[in-house]
Amino acid sequence: MKIAVIIPVKTFSKAKTRLDISSDKVEKLCKVMLEEIVQTATISPRIDKVIIVTKEPAVTEIAQKYNAHIIPDENEESVNSAVALADKFLLENNFDASIVLPQDIPYIKTQDIDFMLNFMTPPNFAIIIPSRRFDGTNALMRMPIDLMKTHYDEDSYKIHMNTAKEHTLNVAMVFVKRIMWDVDNMEDLNFLLEQEEKPHIAKKIREILEISE
Repeated sequence: MKIAVIIPVKTFSKAKTRLDISSDKVEKLCKVMLEEIVQTATISPRIDKVIIVTKEPAVTEIAQKYNAHIIPDENEESVNSAVALADKFLLENNFDASIVLPQDIPYIKTQDIDFMLNFMTPPNFAIIIPSRRFDGTNALMRMPIDLMKTHYDEDSYKIHMNTAKEHTLNVAMVFVKRIMWDVDNMEDLNFLLEQEEKPHIAKKIREILEISE
C-alpha cells in the first residue's frame, strides 16, 4: 500500500496572524514547525512520500533536505484547493491512501503516525483526528485518495466526520494528543512550551519568541 502525507503550507508571511508577533518571528516559527513535521513524516517507515503544496519559496530547502515533493500552489485559494492539487498528483501516481496534516503540529512523532495507521480498514475508510479544541481537523486519512472532498473551514472536524460517513461505513475518530496540539494563538504556543514531548523544538520556539526558560 502506497501512503502519502499531504501538507498544505500557507505563505509564511500570511500565516498565524492571531499570534500577534512580528512577521520575521512568524516566518521563523513556521519554518521550524514545518521542518519538524516533514522530518517526522519522512522517517516513518509506513509513509512512502511527503507532498507539500505551497507557493512559499522558503519551503524548497526543507523539501530538498527530506526528499519531499513540492506541488506549486500559485493561487493559494484555500486548504481545500491545495489538497485537491495533491489528490490529483497522488491519483496519477498510483497512491492508495493519504494523510492530510497541517503545518503547525510540531510535536507529532512517528509513533503517532503508526498508531493512526493501526485503524486502517481497507479498501474504503477515513480516519479523523480533531484539534485540541475539537473545532478543526488535525489529521485526515482517506482511502481511496478521492474518497471524499475536504472541508477545511469552520468546524471542519464535524463536517469531515459527517461527510466521511456519507461515503463509507469505516470511519474512525482517533485521539492522538501530539497531533491534536496545533498552534493558532499564543495560548497554544504557551501550552506547547509547557509540555515535555520535544525539548529541542521547545528550545527553538523560545529562542524565536525570545522567552527565557
